[in-house]
Amino acid sequence: MKFDRKDMLLYAVTDRSWLGEETLYSQVEQALKGGATFIQLREKDLEEEVFFSEAMELKELCKKYRVPFVINDNVELAKKVDADGVHVGQSDMKIKEVRKILGKNKIIGVSAGTVEEALSAQAENADYLGVGAVFHTGTKSDASAVSHDTLKAICAAVNIPVVAIGGITKENVEELKESGIAGIAVVSAIFACENIKKGTEELKQAAKRIIK
Repeated sequence: MKFDRKDMLLYAVTDRSWLGEETLYSQVEQALKGGATFIQLREKDLEEEVFFSEAMELKELCKKYRVPFVINDNVELAKKVDADGVHVGQSDMKIKEVRKILGKNKIIGVSAGTVEEALSAQAENADYLGVGAVFHTGTKSDASAVSHDTLKAICAAVNIPVVAIGGITKENVEELKESGIAGIAVVSAIFACENIKKGTEELKQAAKRIIK
Protein backbone atom coordinates (compact mmCIF):
# COMPACT_ATOMS: atom_id res chain seq x y z
CA MET A 1 0.00 0.00 0.00
CA LYS A 2 1.20 3.47 -0.88
CA PHE A 3 1.05 5.74 2.09
CA ASP A 4 1.75 9.41 2.59
CA ARG A 5 2.13 11.96 5.35
CA LYS A 6 -1.67 12.23 5.87
CA ASP A 7 -1.82 8.56 6.89
CA MET A 8 0.35 9.38 9.90
CA LEU A 9 -2.15 11.74 11.57
CA LEU A 10 -3.52 9.27 14.12
CA TYR A 11 -1.40 6.16 14.42
CA ALA A 12 -2.88 3.52 16.75
CA VAL A 13 -0.63 0.90 18.38
CA THR A 14 -2.44 -2.13 19.75
CA ASP A 15 -2.17 -3.40 23.32
CA ARG A 16 -4.18 -6.33 24.61
CA SER A 17 -3.86 -5.15 28.24
CA TRP A 18 -7.26 -3.48 27.99
CA LEU A 19 -9.21 -6.18 26.16
CA GLY A 20 -11.48 -7.22 29.02
CA GLU A 21 -14.38 -9.07 27.39
CA GLU A 22 -13.58 -7.74 23.93
CA THR A 23 -11.42 -9.04 21.10
CA LEU A 24 -8.53 -7.10 19.63
CA TYR A 25 -10.34 -7.21 16.29
CA SER A 26 -13.40 -5.42 17.69
CA GLN A 27 -11.25 -2.82 19.47
CA VAL A 28 -9.24 -2.09 16.33
CA GLU A 29 -12.46 -1.84 14.30
CA GLN A 30 -13.83 0.72 16.77
CA ALA A 31 -10.60 2.72 16.44
CA LEU A 32 -10.90 2.59 12.64
CA LYS A 33 -14.53 3.70 12.81
CA GLY A 34 -13.38 6.58 15.01
CA GLY A 35 -10.88 7.65 12.36
CA ALA A 36 -7.53 6.02 13.15
CA THR A 37 -5.35 6.51 10.05
CA PHE A 38 -2.65 3.88 10.65
CA ILE A 39 -2.56 0.64 12.66
CA GLN A 40 0.43 -1.10 14.20
CA LEU A 41 -0.04 -4.58 15.65
CA ARG A 42 2.24 -4.94 18.65
CA GLU A 43 2.41 -8.31 20.38
CA LYS A 44 5.22 -9.47 22.62
CA ASP A 45 3.96 -12.71 24.12
CA LEU A 46 1.64 -14.42 21.64
CA GLU A 47 2.43 -17.83 20.20
CA GLU A 48 3.42 -17.53 16.54
CA GLU A 49 0.35 -19.41 15.28
CA VAL A 50 -2.11 -17.20 17.19
CA PHE A 51 -0.13 -14.08 16.23
CA PHE A 52 -0.31 -15.11 12.56
CA SER A 53 -4.08 -15.61 12.49
CA GLU A 54 -4.64 -12.37 14.43
CA ALA A 55 -2.38 -10.49 11.99
CA MET A 56 -4.23 -11.93 8.98
CA GLU A 57 -7.60 -10.85 10.38
CA LEU A 58 -6.40 -7.34 11.20
CA LYS A 59 -4.72 -6.97 7.81
CA GLU A 60 -8.06 -7.67 6.08
CA LEU A 61 -9.87 -5.30 8.44
CA CYS A 62 -7.43 -2.47 7.72
CA LYS A 63 -7.69 -3.14 3.99
CA LYS A 64 -11.46 -2.70 4.28
CA TYR A 65 -10.93 0.72 5.88
CA ARG A 66 -8.03 1.56 3.50
CA VAL A 67 -5.65 2.17 6.37
CA PRO A 68 -1.99 1.02 6.38
CA PHE A 69 -1.28 -1.98 8.62
CA VAL A 70 2.19 -2.70 9.99
CA ILE A 71 3.58 -5.19 12.47
CA ASN A 72 5.93 -4.28 15.27
CA ASP A 73 9.39 -5.92 15.21
CA ASN A 74 8.45 -9.26 13.63
CA VAL A 75 9.78 -8.91 10.08
CA GLU A 76 9.30 -12.56 9.12
CA LEU A 77 5.67 -12.50 10.22
CA ALA A 78 5.09 -9.23 8.34
CA LYS A 79 6.35 -10.97 5.20
CA LYS A 80 4.30 -14.10 5.85
CA VAL A 81 1.01 -12.22 6.24
CA ASP A 82 1.92 -9.69 3.53
CA ALA A 83 1.37 -6.76 5.89
CA ASP A 84 1.86 -3.26 4.50
CA GLY A 85 5.09 -3.06 6.44
CA VAL A 86 6.90 -3.23 9.74
CA HIS A 87 8.10 -0.97 12.54
CA VAL A 88 11.51 -1.68 14.04
CA GLY A 89 13.45 -0.26 16.97
CA GLN A 90 17.11 0.69 17.19
CA SER A 91 18.04 -2.70 18.61
CA ASP A 92 16.05 -4.70 16.04
CA MET A 93 17.03 -5.79 12.55
CA LYS A 94 18.87 -3.26 10.37
CA ILE A 95 16.77 -1.44 7.77
CA LYS A 96 18.84 -2.83 4.90
CA GLU A 97 18.06 -6.39 6.03
CA VAL A 98 14.39 -5.59 6.55
CA ARG A 99 14.17 -4.13 3.05
CA LYS A 100 15.84 -7.24 1.61
CA ILE A 101 13.20 -9.46 3.25
CA LEU A 102 10.11 -7.30 2.61
CA GLY A 103 10.98 -5.69 -0.72
CA LYS A 104 11.10 -2.09 -1.84
CA ASN A 105 7.37 -1.34 -1.76
CA LYS A 106 6.70 -2.09 1.90
CA ILE A 107 6.54 0.55 4.63
CA ILE A 108 9.42 0.54 7.09
CA GLY A 109 9.10 2.67 10.22
CA VAL A 110 11.98 3.12 12.63
CA SER A 111 12.14 4.35 16.22
CA ALA A 112 14.56 7.23 16.76
CA GLY A 113 15.47 9.22 19.85
CA THR A 114 18.21 11.50 18.53
CA VAL A 115 18.92 13.55 15.41
CA GLU A 116 21.77 11.15 14.58
CA GLU A 117 19.49 8.09 14.73
CA ALA A 118 16.90 9.92 12.63
CA LEU A 119 19.38 10.93 9.92
CA SER A 120 20.85 7.44 9.86
CA ALA A 121 17.38 5.86 9.43
CA GLN A 122 16.53 8.31 6.65
CA ALA A 123 19.83 7.57 4.88
CA GLU A 124 18.95 3.86 5.00
CA ASN A 125 15.57 4.58 3.34
CA ALA A 126 13.21 4.33 6.28
CA ASP A 127 9.74 5.57 5.30
CA TYR A 128 8.87 7.27 8.58
CA LEU A 129 10.18 7.74 12.12
CA GLY A 130 8.55 7.10 15.49
CA VAL A 131 10.05 9.49 18.05
CA GLY A 132 9.50 9.28 21.80
CA ALA A 133 8.66 9.03 24.56
CA VAL A 134 7.55 12.66 24.30
CA PHE A 135 5.63 12.42 27.59
CA HIS A 136 5.89 9.95 30.46
CA THR A 137 4.31 6.65 29.44
CA GLY A 138 3.19 3.64 31.39
CA THR A 139 2.90 1.31 28.38
CA LYS A 140 6.59 1.02 27.64
CA SER A 141 8.73 0.91 30.74
CA ASP A 142 12.01 1.01 28.81
CA ALA A 143 11.12 4.12 26.77
CA SER A 144 13.51 6.96 27.45
CA ALA A 145 12.26 10.52 27.29
CA VAL A 146 12.81 12.70 24.23
CA SER A 147 12.59 16.44 24.91
CA HIS A 148 10.32 18.57 22.77
CA ASP A 149 13.40 20.47 21.57
CA THR A 150 14.91 17.20 20.33
CA LEU A 151 11.61 16.28 18.65
CA LYS A 152 11.63 19.63 16.83
CA ALA A 153 15.28 19.19 15.83
CA ILE A 154 14.55 15.71 14.42
CA CYS A 155 11.57 17.00 12.41
CA ALA A 156 13.71 19.82 11.02
CA ALA A 157 16.59 17.48 10.13
CA VAL A 158 14.68 14.90 8.06
CA ASN A 159 12.36 14.90 5.05
CA ILE A 160 10.42 11.77 5.99
CA PRO A 161 7.31 11.96 8.24
CA VAL A 162 7.85 11.92 12.00
CA VAL A 163 5.27 10.53 14.41
CA ALA A 164 5.49 11.47 18.09
CA ILE A 165 4.78 8.67 20.57
CA GLY A 166 4.68 8.20 24.32
CA GLY A 167 2.08 9.32 26.83
CA ILE A 168 0.13 11.46 24.35
CA THR A 169 -3.47 12.30 25.29
CA LYS A 170 -6.06 14.71 23.93
CA GLU A 171 -5.26 16.91 26.94
CA ASN A 172 -1.51 17.28 26.32
CA VAL A 173 -1.30 17.00 22.51
CA GLU A 174 -1.49 20.81 22.22
CA GLU A 175 2.06 20.94 23.65
CA LEU A 176 3.34 19.32 20.44
CA LYS A 177 2.04 22.16 18.25
CA GLU A 178 4.57 23.54 15.74
CA SER A 179 7.03 20.71 16.41
CA GLY A 180 6.89 19.62 12.77
CA ILE A 181 5.36 16.19 13.40
CA ALA A 182 3.13 14.51 10.82
CA GLY A 183 1.04 12.77 13.46
CA ILE A 184 0.73 11.19 16.87
CA ALA A 185 1.05 7.51 17.79
CA VAL A 186 -0.97 6.38 20.78
CA VAL A 187 -1.72 3.24 22.72
CA SER A 188 -3.74 3.78 25.90
CA ALA A 189 -5.27 7.09 24.71
CA ILE A 190 -7.30 4.91 22.35
CA PHE A 191 -7.38 1.35 23.65
CA ALA A 192 -7.90 2.15 27.34
CA CYS A 193 -10.99 4.24 26.51
CA GLU A 194 -14.36 2.97 27.65
CA ASN A 195 -15.74 4.10 24.30
CA ILE A 196 -12.90 3.55 21.82
CA LYS A 197 -14.70 5.03 18.81
CA LYS A 198 -15.55 8.25 20.67
CA GLY A 199 -12.08 8.46 22.23
CA THR A 200 -10.49 8.06 18.79
CA GLU A 201 -12.74 10.73 17.26
CA GLU A 202 -11.83 13.22 20.01
CA LEU A 203 -8.13 12.47 19.70
CA LYS A 204 -8.26 12.87 15.93
CA GLN A 205 -9.90 16.28 16.27
CA ALA A 206 -7.21 17.32 18.77
CA ALA A 207 -4.48 16.08 16.39
CA LYS A 208 -6.01 17.96 13.44
CA ARG A 209 -5.91 21.20 15.43
CA ILE A 210 -2.14 21.02 15.88
CA ILE A 211 -0.99 19.33 12.66
CA LYS A 212 -1.31 21.19 9.40
